[in-house]
Amino acid sequence: MPEMCPRCGLPKEICVCEILDREATKRIKIYKAKAKFSKFVTIVEGLSGDELDKTTVMLKSRLACGGTHKKGLIELQGDHIAAAKKELVNLGFPEGNIDAAT
Repeated sequence: MPEMCPRCGLPKEICVCEILDREATKRIKIYKAKAKFSKFVTIVEGLSGDELDKTTVMLKSRLACGGTHKKGLIELQGDHIAAAKKELVNLGFPEGNIDAAT
C-alpha cells in the first residue's frame, strides 16, 4: 500500500499539497545587504517552515554558494539576486509573487 499524504489523503506520488503551498505563498522579497568586511549577502524572505529548509538547500546547491537560514530569512553569500529569482521560478514559485530589488 502506498504512503498517503496526511493533509490531502492522496498517495505521496500524486500529492499536490506542496504545489498548492507555493502558489498560496505571500510575497517573496529578494534583496542584497552588506555584511562584514564589505561583502554582500543576498536575502530571500517570505518563506516559512519546511519550505524554508528545502529551498535553502536547493538555492545553495544551484547557485554554488554558501548560506544559511535563520529567523525566517535565507542568507546566501554573494550578490545572487537575478540568479536566485530564476531558481525560485524553476522550483515552482510563481514569478508574479517574487519581488527582486536590483
